Amino acid sequence: MGDLVIVNCTVVDSRADSGADGRTAEGARVLTDAAVLVRGERVVLAGPREEVLPHAEGARVIDLDGAHLTPGLVNMHTHFSLSLPGGAGEGVKNLNPHELALHMADGARRTLRCGVTTVRCVAEKDHADFALRRAIEAGTATGPRVFTAGQALVCTGGHGHEGSDTLECDGADGFRRGVRTQLRAGADLIKVMISGGIAGEHERIDTPQLFSDEMAAVLATAHAWGRKVTAHAGPAPVIAEAVELGLDCVEHGYQLTPEVAAAMAARGTALVPTLIVTRCKEFFDELGVPEWMQCRSLGAGPRHLESYAMALEAGVEVLLGSDMPPFWDFEGTNATVRELEHMSEGGLGPARALYAATLGPARWLGAAQDIGTVEAGRYADLVAMDADPLDSASAFRTIRWVMKGGRVVRDDRAGEANHV
Repeated sequence: MGDLVIVNCTVVDSRADSGADGRTAEGARVLTDAAVLVRGERVVLAGPREEVLPHAEGARVIDLDGAHLTPGLVNMHTHFSLSLPGGAGEGVKNLNPHELALHMADGARRTLRCGVTTVRCVAEKDHADFALRRAIEAGTATGPRVFTAGQALVCTGGHGHEGSDTLECDGADGFRRGVRTQLRAGADLIKVMISGGIAGEHERIDTPQLFSDEMAAVLATAHAWGRKVTAHAGPAPVIAEAVELGLDCVEHGYQLTPEVAAAMAARGTALVPTLIVTRCKEFFDELGVPEWMQCRSLGAGPRHLESYAMALEAGVEVLLGSDMPPFWDFEGTNATVRELEHMSEGGLGPARALYAATLGPARWLGAAQDIGTVEAGRYADLVAMDADPLDSASAFRTIRWVMKGGRVVRDDRAGEANHV
């Protein structure tokens, strides 16, 4: 494949240095009248058009018609094999291994078309996520880059124990073995359930589910192997203890306090708030989710938003994650973009929302040398949209062109026949 050069665009990303026109907003970089030279899978040059084009002789030209060009989105809380209580969830649970693989591959393809070029899976069934990752990397399936925790670790009878996307463990030795089991399979990180949650009928959000020695065993074992740990967690006391022990990331954080948020900020513990999961009745109705779960979820919404505001006030690093399938059609867009809108409207603002959806996740994943910005050496994982993402996170509703690894996977101008 020869070189290609992307022209007639405004590049917007989260690098701290100012662009050619000097415009910055909370760390955002803007390059007007920009060009991006791509060779193979990676960007080799990005900057003002007059600086890039002399190096692009013979390159195929892609004209974006004045679009805003950003790095591809990174969704840090995904489940391609999600099966919530209710009719639709039971259907997923009953898929045989071959059907499950096809189901997950279709979700991955749809996710990429939304502009999500990287995902962090945080509990998938039967280790099918590793097969999906291999297929995407081999080019036999189409989807985003996959970082995965494999199966989430849970105490016997704990949150999510009903499915094959979790592994039940008990005691410090049991949780050590659980961590090593996921690492043996190829996990990039570890996910552990340390409290109750929304989807467990016989538990509460504020139920503690691990003892201190079990949490410490997970963290010490994973960290010894160079892997970070993220935890499904709702109540402040449980989160406080895990943060003190060295937890790297909190999922949801439904019931933070200012003190716990301050501790998270001080220790560098990130938060993936998944605000959408406590404000998604339309989604629950579509899946046939039972009334008890809907009441618990939607009832937690106001406190969840207060908790998120506490995290922002304390300076906790927040990262984009939908929990809902990233591609799901929801409230006029997809779940990923809708979550980013909630994050921005909840106090983050559009410039910091861009960071939370691109460079912030890339840094947490240890992948900032490959993804998260539009600059030389990074993968050409790019999305183009008509609106300005620094004006509003809703700009991502206007995505019309997606590239992953130097390959155009969506171009709304080309017609559906050219889509993957």
